[in-house]
Amino acid sequence: MRWSSYLALAGLLVACTEQPDAVQQTLDVVIGGGTVYSGVDEDPVIADVGIVGDRIVAVGNLRDHPADLRLDVTGLAVSPGFIDIHSHALRPNESRSGIYLWPDAENLIRQGVTSVIGGPDGWSPLPIEDDFTKLEANPAAVNFGTFVGHGTIRELVMGFEDRPASDEELQQMRDEVEKAMRSGAFGLSSGLLYAPGRFAPAEEVIELAKVVAPYGGIYISHMRNEALRVLESIEETIRIGEEAGIPAQITHHKVMGAPMWGSSTKTLAHVDAAIARGVDVSSDQYPYPASSTGLPAVFPRWSLAGGSDALKARLDDPEQRAKVKEGIVYAMINERGGNDPSKVALANCSWDPSLNGLSLADVLRQREIEVNIDNAAELIMDLQYAGGCICVYHAMSIDDVERIMQHPKTMIASDGGIMAPGNLRPHPRYYGTNAKVLGHYVRERGILSLSTAIHKMTRMPADRINLADRGRIEVGAMADIAVFDPAAIIDKATFEDPHQYAEGVHHVLVNGQAVLLNKEMTGTRPGRVLRSPAARPAT
Repeated sequence: MRWSSYLALAGLLVACTEQPDAVQQTLDVVIGGGTVYSGVDEDPVIADVGIVGDRIVAVGNLRDHPADLRLDVTGLAVSPGFIDIHSHALRPNESRSGIYLWPDAENLIRQGVTSVIGGPDGWSPLPIEDDFTKLEANPAAVNFGTFVGHGTIRELVMGFEDRPASDEELQQMRDEVEKAMRSGAFGLSSGLLYAPGRFAPAEEVIELAKVVAPYGGIYISHMRNEALRVLESIEETIRIGEEAGIPAQITHHKVMGAPMWGSSTKTLAHVDAAIARGVDVSSDQYPYPASSTGLPAVFPRWSLAGGSDALKARLDDPEQRAKVKEGIVYAMINERGGNDPSKVALANCSWDPSLNGLSLADVLRQREIEVNIDNAAELIMDLQYAGGCICVYHAMSIDDVERIMQHPKTMIASDGGIMAPGNLRPHPRYYGTNAKVLGHYVRERGILSLSTAIHKMTRMPADRINLADRGRIEVGAMADIAVFDPAAIIDKATFEDPHQYAEGVHHVLVNGQAVLLNKEMTGTRPGRVLRSPAARPAT
Protein backbone atom coordinates (compact mmCIF):
# COMPACT_ATOMS: atom_id res chain seq x y z
CA MET A 1 0.00 0.00 0.00
CA ARG A 2 1.30 3.45 -0.89
CA TRP A 3 2.01 5.95 1.90
CA SER A 4 -0.77 8.21 0.60
CA SER A 5 -3.17 5.27 0.99
CA TYR A 6 -2.08 4.80 4.60
CA LEU A 7 -2.78 8.45 5.32
CA ALA A 8 -6.18 8.23 3.69
CA LEU A 9 -7.00 5.10 5.67
CA ALA A 10 -5.79 6.73 8.90
CA GLY A 11 -8.13 9.64 8.23
CA LEU A 12 -11.01 7.27 7.57
CA LEU A 13 -10.35 5.41 10.80
CA VAL A 14 -10.28 8.62 12.80
CA ALA A 15 -13.62 9.44 11.23
CA CYS A 16 -14.90 5.98 12.12
CA THR A 17 -13.77 6.43 15.72
CA GLU A 18 -15.55 9.75 16.01
CA GLN A 19 -18.63 8.82 13.94
CA PRO A 20 -19.93 5.31 14.68
CA ASP A 21 -21.99 5.21 11.48
CA ALA A 22 -18.98 5.86 9.23
CA VAL A 23 -17.87 3.24 6.72
CA GLN A 24 -15.92 0.48 8.43
CA GLN A 25 -12.48 -0.53 7.13
CA THR A 26 -11.26 -4.01 7.98
CA LEU A 27 -7.93 -3.86 9.75
CA ASP A 28 -5.27 -6.52 9.61
CA VAL A 29 -4.65 -6.39 13.36
CA VAL A 30 -6.21 -4.65 16.32
CA ILE A 31 -4.33 -4.73 19.60
CA GLY A 32 -7.20 -3.94 21.90
CA GLY A 33 -7.60 -2.51 25.38
CA GLY A 34 -3.95 -2.30 26.38
CA THR A 35 -2.06 0.38 28.22
CA VAL A 36 -0.29 2.14 25.37
CA TYR A 37 3.15 3.68 25.86
CA SER A 38 3.90 5.84 22.85
CA GLY A 39 7.68 5.84 23.27
CA VAL A 40 7.65 9.40 24.53
CA ASP A 41 8.41 9.64 28.25
CA GLU A 42 4.88 10.47 29.32
CA ASP A 43 1.89 8.81 30.97
CA PRO A 44 0.32 5.97 28.98
CA VAL A 45 -3.26 5.78 27.75
CA ILE A 46 -5.75 2.96 27.49
CA ALA A 47 -6.34 2.57 23.76
CA ASP A 48 -6.57 0.22 20.82
CA VAL A 49 -3.90 0.11 18.12
CA GLY A 50 -4.94 -0.61 14.55
CA ILE A 51 -2.56 -1.99 11.92
CA VAL A 52 -2.82 -2.39 8.17
CA GLY A 53 0.12 -3.94 6.39
CA ASP A 54 3.32 -2.85 8.08
CA ARG A 55 2.07 0.39 9.65
CA ILE A 56 0.01 1.69 12.53
CA VAL A 57 -3.03 3.40 11.05
CA ALA A 58 -5.07 4.25 14.15
CA VAL A 59 -4.70 4.67 17.90
CA GLY A 60 -7.95 5.14 19.79
CA ASN A 61 -11.27 3.36 20.26
CA LEU A 62 -11.39 0.60 17.66
CA ARG A 63 -13.64 -1.73 19.62
CA ASP A 64 -16.22 -2.01 16.84
CA HIS A 65 -13.88 -1.99 13.87
CA PRO A 66 -13.59 -5.33 12.04
CA ALA A 67 -10.15 -6.92 12.03
CA ASP A 68 -8.60 -10.09 10.72
CA LEU A 69 -6.75 -10.56 14.02
CA ARG A 70 -7.92 -9.00 17.27
CA LEU A 71 -5.77 -9.36 20.37
CA ASP A 72 -7.34 -8.55 23.72
CA VAL A 73 -4.44 -7.19 25.75
CA THR A 74 -6.37 -5.66 28.63
CA GLY A 75 -4.04 -5.15 31.58
CA LEU A 76 -0.90 -5.47 29.44
CA ALA A 77 1.57 -2.82 28.32
CA VAL A 78 1.66 -2.02 24.60
CA SER A 79 5.03 -0.56 23.68
CA PRO A 80 7.02 0.20 20.57
CA GLY A 81 9.35 -2.69 19.84
CA PHE A 82 12.68 -2.22 21.57
CA ILE A 83 15.64 -1.00 19.53
CA ASP A 84 19.07 -2.31 20.53
CA ILE A 85 21.50 0.38 19.39
CA HIS A 86 24.58 -1.68 20.32
CA SER A 87 24.23 -5.23 19.03
CA HIS A 88 26.66 -7.93 17.94
CA ALA A 89 23.92 -9.69 15.99
CA LEU A 90 26.17 -9.80 12.95
CA ARG A 91 29.90 -10.23 13.42
CA PRO A 92 32.25 -9.46 10.53
CA ASN A 93 33.37 -12.51 8.55
CA GLU A 94 31.14 -14.89 10.55
CA SER A 95 28.48 -16.19 8.19
CA ARG A 96 27.54 -19.05 10.51
CA SER A 97 26.73 -17.16 13.66
CA GLY A 98 24.35 -14.57 15.02
CA ILE A 99 21.58 -13.40 12.72
CA TYR A 100 22.55 -15.87 9.99
CA LEU A 101 22.65 -18.95 12.22
CA TRP A 102 19.62 -18.05 14.36
CA PRO A 103 17.42 -15.80 12.19
CA ASP A 104 14.41 -16.29 14.48
CA ALA A 105 16.33 -14.32 17.16
CA GLU A 106 14.23 -15.89 19.90
CA ASN A 107 16.49 -14.61 22.68
CA LEU A 108 15.68 -11.05 21.52
CA ILE A 109 12.06 -11.48 20.50
CA ARG A 110 11.17 -12.86 23.93
CA GLN A 111 12.47 -9.60 25.40
CA GLY A 112 10.45 -7.46 22.99
CA VAL A 113 13.38 -6.45 20.78
CA THR A 114 12.37 -5.80 17.18
CA SER A 115 15.40 -3.94 15.74
CA VAL A 116 19.14 -4.36 16.21
CA ILE A 117 21.88 -1.95 15.17
CA GLY A 118 25.18 -3.71 14.53
CA GLY A 119 28.69 -2.61 13.73
CA PRO A 120 29.67 -1.51 17.27
CA ASP A 121 33.10 -1.21 18.90
CA GLY A 122 34.78 -0.40 15.59
CA TRP A 123 33.86 -3.72 13.93
CA SER A 124 31.33 -3.97 11.12
CA PRO A 125 30.59 -5.78 7.88
CA LEU A 126 32.57 -4.32 4.98
CA PRO A 127 31.22 -3.59 2.51
CA ILE A 128 27.98 -3.35 4.43
CA GLU A 129 25.96 -3.59 1.22
CA ASP A 130 26.90 -7.28 0.86
CA ASP A 131 25.25 -8.19 4.14
CA PHE A 132 22.29 -5.93 3.43
CA THR A 133 21.75 -7.86 0.20
CA LYS A 134 21.91 -11.21 2.00
CA LEU A 135 19.44 -10.13 4.66
CA GLU A 136 17.04 -8.69 2.12
CA ALA A 137 17.07 -12.03 0.30
CA ASN A 138 16.72 -14.07 3.52
CA PRO A 139 15.13 -11.90 6.21
CA ALA A 140 15.42 -12.50 9.94
CA ALA A 141 12.70 -12.03 12.53
CA VAL A 142 14.21 -8.68 13.58
CA ASN A 143 15.16 -5.57 11.63
CA PHE A 144 18.88 -4.96 11.12
CA GLY A 145 20.92 -1.81 10.59
CA THR A 146 24.57 -1.04 11.20
CA PHE A 147 27.31 1.45 11.89
CA VAL A 148 30.54 1.28 9.92
CA GLY A 149 33.54 0.26 12.02
CA HIS A 150 36.71 2.31 12.20
CA GLY A 151 38.71 -0.75 13.29
CA THR A 152 37.52 -2.82 10.34
CA ILE A 153 38.46 -0.05 7.93
CA ARG A 154 41.85 0.54 9.54
CA GLU A 155 42.66 -3.16 9.38
CA LEU A 156 41.70 -3.22 5.69
CA VAL A 157 43.96 -0.28 4.88
CA MET A 158 46.80 -0.65 7.39
CA GLY A 159 46.60 -4.06 9.01
CA PHE A 160 47.66 -4.04 12.65
CA GLU A 161 50.42 -1.46 12.36
CA ASP A 162 50.91 0.74 15.41
CA ARG A 163 51.48 4.09 13.73
CA PRO A 164 49.57 7.08 12.37
CA ALA A 165 48.04 6.75 8.91
CA SER A 166 49.72 8.40 5.94
CA ASP A 167 47.76 10.97 3.94
CA GLU A 168 47.07 8.34 1.28
CA GLU A 169 45.91 5.76 3.84
CA LEU A 170 43.70 8.31 5.55
CA GLN A 171 42.04 9.10 2.24
CA GLN A 172 41.48 5.39 1.60
CA MET A 173 39.76 5.16 4.96
CA ARG A 174 37.64 8.22 4.22
CA ASP A 175 36.55 6.58 0.97
CA GLU A 176 35.45 3.43 2.81
CA VAL A 177 33.43 5.45 5.33
CA GLU A 178 31.81 7.32 2.45
CA LYS A 179 30.81 4.07 0.72
CA ALA A 180 29.25 2.73 3.90
CA MET A 181 27.35 5.93 4.60
CA ARG A 182 26.00 5.97 1.05
CA SER A 183 24.78 2.40 1.60
CA GLY A 184 22.89 3.42 4.72
CA ALA A 185 25.20 3.12 7.74
CA PHE A 186 23.98 5.11 10.74
CA GLY A 187 27.40 6.50 11.58
CA LEU A 188 30.95 5.62 12.56
CA SER A 189 31.77 3.33 15.46
CA SER A 190 35.17 2.98 17.08
CA GLY A 191 36.76 0.51 19.46
CA LEU A 192 39.75 2.43 20.73
CA LEU A 193 40.49 -0.22 23.35
CA TYR A 194 40.99 -2.84 20.66
CA ALA A 195 43.69 -3.34 18.05
CA PRO A 196 43.93 -1.90 15.47
CA GLY A 197 41.65 0.94 16.59
CA ARG A 198 43.76 1.59 19.67
CA PHE A 199 46.72 2.45 17.42
CA ALA A 200 44.86 5.43 15.93
CA PRO A 201 45.23 8.95 17.32
CA ALA A 202 42.08 10.96 17.93
CA GLU A 203 42.89 13.14 14.93
CA GLU A 204 42.48 10.17 12.58
CA VAL A 205 39.06 9.33 13.98
CA ILE A 206 37.98 12.98 13.76
CA GLU A 207 38.83 13.05 10.07
CA LEU A 208 36.76 9.92 9.43
CA ALA A 209 33.91 11.18 11.57
CA LYS A 210 33.75 14.32 9.45
CA VAL A 211 32.75 12.13 6.50
CA VAL A 212 29.68 11.05 8.47
CA ALA A 213 28.40 14.59 9.05
CA PRO A 214 26.67 15.22 5.69
CA TYR A 215 24.68 12.01 6.15
CA GLY A 216 23.31 12.94 9.57
CA GLY A 217 25.26 10.10 11.21
CA ILE A 218 26.63 9.85 14.72
CA TYR A 219 29.90 8.77 16.30
CA ILE A 220 29.58 5.92 18.80
CA SER A 221 32.63 4.72 20.70
CA HIS A 222 33.94 1.98 22.87
CA MET A 223 36.35 4.35 24.54
CA ARG A 224 40.08 3.85 24.96
CA ASN A 225 39.81 3.23 28.67
CA GLU A 226 36.90 2.63 31.01
CA ALA A 227 38.93 2.38 34.21
CA LEU A 228 41.66 4.63 35.63
CA ARG A 229 41.67 6.82 32.52
CA VAL A 230 37.93 6.86 31.91
CA LEU A 231 37.64 10.64 32.29
CA GLU A 232 40.32 11.23 29.66
CA SER A 233 38.53 8.80 27.38
CA ILE A 234 35.20 10.55 27.79
CA GLU A 235 36.85 13.85 26.94
CA GLU A 236 38.35 12.26 23.81
CA THR A 237 34.95 10.90 22.76
CA ILE A 238 33.33 14.29 23.26
CA ARG A 239 36.17 16.00 21.39
CA ILE A 240 35.83 13.70 18.38
CA GLY A 241 32.12 14.40 18.05
CA GLU A 242 32.52 18.11 18.68
CA GLU A 243 35.36 18.66 16.18
CA ALA A 244 33.67 16.47 13.56
CA GLY A 245 30.42 18.33 14.01
CA ILE A 246 28.31 15.25 14.77
CA PRO A 247 26.59 13.76 17.84
CA ALA A 248 28.77 11.53 20.02
CA GLN A 249 27.69 8.51 22.05
CA ILE A 250 29.56 6.79 24.85
CA THR A 251 28.66 3.19 24.29
CA HIS A 252 28.20 0.79 27.24
CA HIS A 253 28.98 3.69 29.59
CA LYS A 254 30.62 2.20 32.66
CA VAL A 255 33.33 2.63 35.29
CA MET A 256 35.68 -0.35 35.60
CA GLY A 257 37.88 -1.37 38.52
CA ALA A 258 37.44 -0.90 42.27
CA PRO A 259 39.79 2.14 42.40
CA MET A 260 37.28 4.03 40.21
CA TRP A 261 33.99 2.88 41.75
CA GLY A 262 31.76 5.87 42.37
CA SER A 263 33.37 7.86 39.56
CA SER A 264 30.20 7.76 37.49
CA THR A 265 29.38 11.04 39.24
CA LYS A 266 32.40 12.49 37.43
CA THR A 267 31.80 10.81 34.08
CA LEU A 268 28.22 12.05 34.02
CA ALA A 269 29.36 15.52 35.06
CA HIS A 270 31.61 15.53 31.97
CA VAL A 271 28.62 14.63 29.82
CA ASP A 272 26.49 17.37 31.41
CA ALA A 273 29.24 19.96 30.99
CA ALA A 274 29.59 19.13 27.29
CA ILE A 275 25.83 19.34 26.79
CA ALA A 276 25.75 22.68 28.61
CA ARG A 277 28.20 24.15 26.10
CA GLY A 278 26.17 22.86 23.18
CA VAL A 279 27.75 19.49 22.36
CA ASP A 280 25.34 16.67 21.49
CA VAL A 281 26.44 13.78 23.75
CA SER A 282 24.59 10.69 24.92
CA SER A 283 25.27 7.22 26.32
CA ASP A 284 23.99 3.70 26.16
CA GLN A 285 24.32 1.03 28.82
CA TYR A 286 23.62 -2.61 29.64
CA PRO A 287 22.16 -3.20 33.13
CA TYR A 288 24.83 -5.47 34.64
CA PRO A 289 27.92 -4.91 36.83
CA ALA A 290 30.08 -7.12 34.63
CA SER A 291 31.49 -6.69 31.13
CA SER A 292 32.40 -9.19 28.44
CA THR A 293 35.10 -9.09 25.80
CA GLY A 294 38.16 -10.95 24.59
CA LEU A 295 41.37 -11.55 26.50
CA PRO A 296 43.34 -8.99 24.44
CA ALA A 297 41.50 -6.28 26.39
CA VAL A 298 43.91 -6.87 29.28
CA PHE A 299 47.05 -6.98 27.12
CA PRO A 300 49.24 -3.86 26.81
CA ARG A 301 48.78 -1.94 23.59
CA TRP A 302 52.29 -2.42 22.23
CA SER A 303 52.05 -6.20 22.51
CA LEU A 304 49.17 -6.36 19.99
CA ALA A 305 50.91 -4.53 17.15
CA GLY A 306 51.27 -6.72 14.08
CA GLY A 307 48.43 -9.08 14.94
CA SER A 308 48.24 -12.59 16.34
CA ASP A 309 51.49 -14.01 14.97
CA ALA A 310 53.47 -11.03 16.23
CA LEU A 311 51.94 -11.43 19.68
CA LYS A 312 52.86 -15.12 19.76
CA ALA A 313 56.44 -14.25 18.84
CA ARG A 314 56.58 -11.83 21.77
CA LEU A 315 55.19 -14.43 24.13
CA ASP A 316 57.87 -16.86 22.95
CA ASP A 317 60.57 -14.37 23.92
CA PRO A 318 61.19 -14.52 27.72
CA GLU A 319 62.08 -10.83 28.06
CA GLN A 320 59.10 -9.58 26.10
CA ARG A 321 56.80 -12.09 27.77
CA ALA A 322 57.79 -10.65 31.13
CA LYS A 323 56.88 -7.17 29.92
CA VAL A 324 53.52 -8.38 28.57
CA LYS A 325 52.84 -10.06 31.90
CA GLU A 326 53.55 -6.83 33.75
CA GLY A 327 50.88 -5.06 31.71
CA ILE A 328 48.35 -7.85 32.26
CA VAL A 329 48.96 -7.83 36.02
CA TYR A 330 48.29 -4.08 36.05
CA ALA A 331 45.03 -4.58 34.17
CA MET A 332 43.98 -7.44 36.42
CA ILE A 333 44.52 -5.36 39.55
CA ASN A 334 43.22 -1.99 38.40
CA GLU A 335 40.84 -2.57 35.50
CA ARG A 336 38.89 -5.59 34.27
CA GLY A 337 40.32 -8.26 36.51
CA GLY A 338 38.76 -7.10 39.76
CA ASN A 339 42.07 -7.99 41.47
CA ASP A 340 40.80 -11.55 41.75
CA PRO A 341 41.17 -14.46 39.26
CA SER A 342 37.76 -15.76 40.32
CA LYS A 343 36.15 -12.62 38.87
CA VAL A 344 37.18 -13.44 35.28
CA ALA A 345 35.06 -16.22 33.75
CA LEU A 346 35.69 -17.90 30.40
CA ALA A 347 32.60 -17.56 28.21
CA ASN A 348 33.82 -18.92 24.89
CA CYS A 349 37.12 -20.71 24.26
CA SER A 350 36.24 -22.07 20.83
CA TRP A 351 39.35 -24.23 20.70
CA ASP A 352 38.46 -25.97 24.01
CA PRO A 353 34.78 -25.72 24.98
CA SER A 354 35.47 -27.64 28.20
CA LEU A 355 36.85 -24.39 29.58
CA ASN A 356 33.60 -22.49 29.02
CA GLY A 357 32.06 -21.43 32.30
CA LEU A 358 35.24 -21.79 34.36
CA SER A 359 36.91 -18.84 36.03
CA LEU A 360 40.63 -18.24 35.81
CA ALA A 361 40.78 -19.41 39.42
CA ASP A 362 38.98 -22.65 38.49
CA VAL A 363 41.45 -23.39 35.69
CA LEU A 364 44.43 -22.69 37.94
CA ARG A 365 43.05 -25.08 40.54
CA GLN A 366 42.44 -27.74 37.90
CA ARG A 367 46.09 -27.43 36.91
CA GLU A 368 47.16 -27.48 40.57
CA ILE A 369 48.64 -23.99 40.36
CA GLU A 370 48.36 -21.47 43.19
CA VAL A 371 45.57 -18.97 42.63
CA ASN A 372 47.07 -15.49 42.49
CA ILE A 373 47.28 -12.57 40.08
CA ASP A 374 50.75 -13.44 38.76
CA ASN A 375 49.69 -16.97 37.85
CA ALA A 376 46.44 -15.69 36.38
CA ALA A 377 48.47 -13.43 34.09
CA GLU A 378 50.53 -16.41 32.95
CA LEU A 379 47.35 -18.35 32.29
CA ILE A 380 45.88 -15.48 30.27
CA MET A 381 48.94 -15.45 28.03
CA ASP A 382 48.72 -19.22 27.56
CA LEU A 383 45.02 -19.07 26.73
CA GLN A 384 45.51 -16.30 24.20
CA TYR A 385 48.41 -18.16 22.61
CA ALA A 386 46.24 -21.27 22.26
CA GLY A 387 43.45 -19.42 20.46
CA GLY A 388 41.95 -16.84 22.78
CA CYS A 389 38.73 -16.66 24.76
CA ILE A 390 35.81 -14.33 25.28
CA CYS A 391 35.49 -13.62 29.00
CA VAL A 392 33.10 -12.12 31.51
CA TYR A 393 34.81 -9.62 33.83
CA HIS A 394 33.18 -8.85 37.20
CA ALA A 395 34.74 -5.48 37.98
CA MET A 396 31.96 -2.88 38.25
CA SER A 397 29.83 -1.37 41.01
CA ILE A 398 26.05 -1.68 40.90
CA ASP A 399 25.80 1.88 42.26
CA ASP A 400 27.52 3.19 39.15
CA VAL A 401 25.27 1.05 36.94
CA GLU A 402 22.15 2.52 38.52
CA ARG A 403 23.43 6.10 38.48
CA ILE A 404 24.31 5.93 34.77
CA MET A 405 20.97 4.26 33.98
CA GLN A 406 19.03 7.10 35.56
CA HIS A 407 20.78 9.82 33.58
CA PRO A 408 18.38 11.41 31.06
CA LYS A 409 20.86 10.95 28.18
CA THR A 410 21.35 7.20 28.75
CA MET A 411 19.51 4.66 26.62
CA ILE A 412 19.45 0.88 27.06
CA ALA A 413 21.49 -1.42 24.80
CA SER A 414 22.61 -5.01 25.24
CA ASP A 415 26.15 -5.23 23.81
CA GLY A 416 24.95 -8.78 23.19
CA GLY A 417 23.63 -10.38 20.07
CA ILE A 418 21.62 -13.29 18.72
CA MET A 419 22.21 -16.64 20.37
CA ALA A 420 20.50 -19.94 21.12
CA PRO A 421 21.20 -22.41 23.94
CA GLY A 422 24.49 -24.27 23.49
CA ASN A 423 27.83 -24.98 25.11
CA LEU A 424 28.95 -21.39 25.44
CA ARG A 425 28.65 -19.50 28.73
CA PRO A 426 27.80 -16.01 27.45
CA HIS A 427 27.06 -12.89 29.41
CA PRO A 428 23.35 -12.97 30.43
CA ARG A 429 22.81 -9.68 28.58
CA TYR A 430 22.19 -11.77 25.44
CA TYR A 431 18.97 -13.08 26.97
CA GLY A 432 17.97 -10.60 29.62
CA THR A 433 18.90 -6.96 29.01
CA ASN A 434 15.50 -5.40 28.33
CA ALA A 435 13.55 -7.69 30.61
CA LYS A 436 16.01 -7.04 33.44
CA VAL A 437 15.48 -3.31 33.16
CA LEU A 438 11.69 -3.64 33.09
CA GLY A 439 11.42 -6.34 35.73
CA HIS A 440 14.24 -5.61 38.15
CA TYR A 441 15.14 -1.95 37.83
CA VAL A 442 11.61 -0.66 37.14
CA ARG A 443 9.29 -2.98 39.07
CA GLU A 444 11.53 -4.24 41.89
CA ARG A 445 14.02 -1.43 42.42
CA GLY A 446 12.03 1.61 41.30
CA ILE A 447 15.15 3.07 39.65
CA LEU A 448 13.13 4.17 36.61
CA SER A 449 9.46 4.62 35.84
CA LEU A 450 8.03 2.26 33.25
CA SER A 451 7.44 5.08 30.77
CA THR A 452 11.03 6.31 31.18
CA ALA A 453 12.48 2.83 30.70
CA ILE A 454 10.40 2.26 27.56
CA HIS A 455 11.50 5.66 26.23
CA LYS A 456 15.15 4.67 26.74
CA MET A 457 14.58 1.49 24.69
CA THR A 458 12.42 2.88 21.89
CA ARG A 459 11.98 6.53 20.90
CA MET A 460 15.34 7.59 22.30
CA PRO A 461 17.55 5.24 20.23
CA ALA A 462 15.28 5.70 17.19
CA ASP A 463 15.65 9.46 17.33
CA ARG A 464 19.38 9.14 17.90
CA ILE A 465 19.86 7.56 14.49
CA ASN A 466 17.03 9.42 12.75
CA LEU A 467 14.61 6.50 12.46
CA ALA A 468 11.57 8.74 12.35
CA ASP A 469 9.01 5.97 11.85
CA ARG A 470 10.16 3.44 14.44
CA GLY A 471 10.43 3.43 18.21
CA ARG A 472 6.97 4.98 18.61
CA ILE A 473 3.29 4.13 18.61
CA GLU A 474 1.54 6.73 16.52
CA VAL A 475 -0.34 6.87 13.26
CA GLY A 476 2.05 6.34 10.35
CA ALA A 477 4.75 4.58 12.35
CA MET A 478 6.00 1.14 11.41
CA ALA A 479 4.14 -1.54 13.35
CA ASP A 480 7.02 -2.82 15.49
CA ILE A 481 5.22 -3.54 18.76
CA ALA A 482 5.88 -5.43 21.99
CA VAL A 483 3.06 -6.41 24.35
CA PHE A 484 4.12 -7.48 27.84
CA ASP A 485 2.88 -7.86 31.39
CA PRO A 486 4.53 -5.19 33.57
CA ALA A 487 3.81 -7.29 36.65
CA ALA A 488 5.48 -10.41 35.26
CA ILE A 489 8.23 -9.46 32.81
CA ILE A 490 11.60 -10.59 34.14
CA ASP A 491 14.96 -11.82 32.99
CA LYS A 492 15.81 -15.41 33.87
CA ALA A 493 19.38 -15.54 32.55
CA THR A 494 22.14 -15.59 35.15
CA PHE A 495 25.92 -15.60 34.92
CA GLU A 496 25.87 -19.24 36.03
CA ASP A 497 23.03 -20.27 33.70
CA PRO A 498 22.68 -17.66 30.94
CA HIS A 499 20.73 -19.69 28.37
CA GLN A 500 17.29 -18.84 29.72
CA TYR A 501 14.68 -16.86 27.83
CA ALA A 502 13.03 -13.86 29.43
CA GLU A 503 9.43 -14.19 30.59
CA GLY A 504 6.42 -11.89 30.50
CA VAL A 505 6.25 -10.86 26.83
CA HIS A 506 2.98 -12.00 25.23
CA HIS A 507 3.09 -10.70 21.66
CA VAL A 508 5.71 -9.16 19.37
CA LEU A 509 4.98 -7.73 15.93
CA VAL A 510 7.67 -6.76 13.44
CA ASN A 511 6.55 -4.69 10.47
CA GLY A 512 2.98 -5.61 11.29
CA GLN A 513 3.50 -9.37 11.40
CA ALA A 514 3.37 -11.45 14.57
CA VAL A 515 6.65 -13.15 15.39
CA LEU A 516 5.53 -13.95 18.94
CA LEU A 517 1.84 -14.65 19.46
CA ASN A 518 0.36 -15.70 22.79
CA LYS A 519 3.92 -16.34 24.05
CA GLU A 520 4.71 -18.72 21.16
CA MET A 521 7.16 -18.12 18.34
CA THR A 522 5.39 -18.11 14.96
CA GLY A 523 8.40 -18.79 12.74
CA THR A 524 7.66 -15.64 10.73
CA ARG A 525 10.68 -13.60 9.66
CA PRO A 526 9.47 -10.18 8.54
CA GLY A 527 12.59 -8.23 9.55
CA ARG A 528 13.97 -5.62 7.18
CA VAL A 529 17.25 -3.92 6.50
CA LEU A 530 17.31 -0.50 8.14
CA ARG A 531 19.19 2.16 6.22
CA SER A 532 19.93 5.70 7.27
CA PRO A 533 17.41 8.15 5.78
CA ALA A 534 20.39 9.91 4.17
CA ALA A 535 21.52 6.78 2.26
CA ARG A 536 22.30 7.42 -1.38
CA PRO A 537 22.10 4.13 -3.27
CA ALA A 538 24.31 3.76 -6.31
CA THR A 539 22.54 4.59 -9.55
